Amino acid sequence: MRGGPDSLVLADVDDPVAGAGQLLVRVSAVGVNYTDGLLIRDQYQVKPPRPFSPGAEFSGFVEATGSDVTHVKAGDLVMGRCGWGALAERIAIDQSRCVRIPTETSPAAAAGFLFPYATSYYALRDLAELRPGETMLVLGAAGGVGSAAVDLGRALGARVVVAVSSMEKLDFALSRGATNGLVYPNMLDEPAAQQDLAQALKQIVGPEGAHVVFDPVGGPYSEPALRTLCPGGRHMVVGFAAGIPRIPLNLVLLKRCKVIGVDWRAFVLSDPIGNDRNVATLLAMWREGSIHPGSPKKFPFESAPEAIGKVERREALGKIVITLGSQN
Repeated sequence: MRGGPDSLVLADVDDPVAGAGQLLVRVSAVGVNYTDGLLIRDQYQVKPPRPFSPGAEFSGFVEATGSDVTHVKAGDLVMGRCGWGALAERIAIDQSRCVRIPTETSPAAAAGFLFPYATSYYALRDLAELRPGETMLVLGAAGGVGSAAVDLGRALGARVVVAVSSMEKLDFALSRGATNGLVYPNMLDEPAAQQDLAQALKQIVGPEGAHVVFDPVGGPYSEPALRTLCPGGRHMVVGFAAGIPRIPLNLVLLKRCKVIGVDWRAFVLSDPIGNDRNVATLLAMWREGSIHPGSPKKFPFESAPEAIGKVERREALGKIVITLGSQN
């Protein structure tokens, strides 16, 4: 049934079986992403056949392996990506979509790590080529991908300023490593309000302007953010939580800036080796303590609709995960 998170139902299905090159994983936790709500509503660019379970990233323990599995064994803890289908007790998945991690790692933290950090790293390192000392403006900086961008920007040596929709979110973003920020209005219906926001953003960014804008929000917030860019700056289009923006292209010309689309899914498909390299780097940064994913907000399995709804409504502080079992 198509609809919002409240249309989800619990159902008993047969356990999957690991085929050749696959792992059978008992799921411990599932990361919640904005795309989960889009998939449920049939509003995402990929539309899985129904019925299906949402859940694009997960962690869990390997219960069995199919033939031709080479790098993991039963009992290993893995985190993985699947697009959808993780919100279940077990999942059969190709070994190439999973990464073995130390068994002492928190499964809940691991479940919420891959999508936000791999997306942000791809955007900031591969596409924006963020350099130490540059200024980066992050919109929606308290959400899962936004807070990961703040953490990574700090780790990469950038000065990170943020814009969020509440003082609680601003305090959270500052605790993640941002140096300054502001609270923007929940509604920007009038051009004058967008102009006021642009001026306020310029104040916190500083006279030189932002070198990089990290924008998972879109809607009427994108143009004010783009106006903060310095000549040659880079505006990273990550998502559209507030809708698809309409940006006058004369601004791009006058600022001599770049507007760059960040499609991590397409990157994974086109350059899996490059993505594996990025994930290995991120895990090393986590292990060494240069990034701090923190503890996600946990919801039990039966509260999955509530968890997905909170992300849809942009109410999350950091990452939200859905837990199954007690090892979290």
